[in-house]
Amino acid sequence: MQRGNIFDYKNYLYFKLAVVMILIAFAAFMVFEPAVGHYGGSWIGYGLGTISALMVLWMAWYGVRKRRYRSAGTTQGWLSAHIYLGTALTVIVTLHSGFHFGFNIHTLAYGLLLVVVVSGFFGNYAYMIYPRQMTENMGEDSLDGLLLRIAEANKLARQIALLMPDDINNIVTHACQATHIGVGILEQLRGFQPNCPSALAVQKLTTMGNHLSTEQRKLHRELYSIMVRRQSLVKRARQDLMYRSRLGFWLYFHVPFAIALLVAMTAHIIAVFFYW
Repeated sequence: MQRGNIFDYKNYLYFKLAVVMILIAFAAFMVFEPAVGHYGGSWIGYGLGTISALMVLWMAWYGVRKRRYRSAGTTQGWLSAHIYLGTALTVIVTLHSGFHFGFNIHTLAYGLLLVVVVSGFFGNYAYMIYPRQMTENMGEDSLDGLLLRIAEANKLARQIALLMPDDINNIVTHACQATHIGVGILEQLRGFQPNCPSALAVQKLTTMGNHLSTEQRKLHRELYSIMVRRQSLVKRARQDLMYRSRLGFWLYFHVPFAIALLVAMTAHIIAVFFYW
């Protein structure tokens, strides 16, 4: 029976296949040692290299295929194979190299493969974890809705702050003007603003109501409540942007490096057959 998890797809079909491939590659590497030693240009190196190249092409085709077949079962099976066989690929390629590395196109291709695999792992993690966290963070709200509520809170807070002493008014004004939400890719990825003016304003307002008159204390409590609510909205908006940016940003590594890998692998093959 097919289950819903990509890792145990069809009773761990691709995990078992990956393990078998790794064991066969290790057995061939240990049993059949060429007279010249293990390296990419030996007969066992050529064999493992051919398998590795075919696997790279197959995995590159996954990105095209998943856009053609949208059914959950089909996509799930291909993704499960992509994860497990990609892991097996790193082992097979390492054995193909014979553990010989240097400053050349061959090691460059190997390094690009590792970057592609690691970024793929992060992408799988992101799509498994972040959508659920986005739902928990936003609920029925939208990002545009949160930003509108923050703008309304800014307006109301500044109106009340005008009736308060200058030190309180300045703190609230600065918090409303200097609070950033998703300004720059780095801030989007980390999900917070260092020394956030909103958080600092809430901290300062906590102890600034003791010297106020009775009427002003009522306004202070109302203002403090608005600023706390506003801080919560700002945090949720930043979290939503963080999840969205992390879901998309890994592709800026994975896809270009995958293309670079194909180019480097082609150069590697040409160098081996024509110049080595």
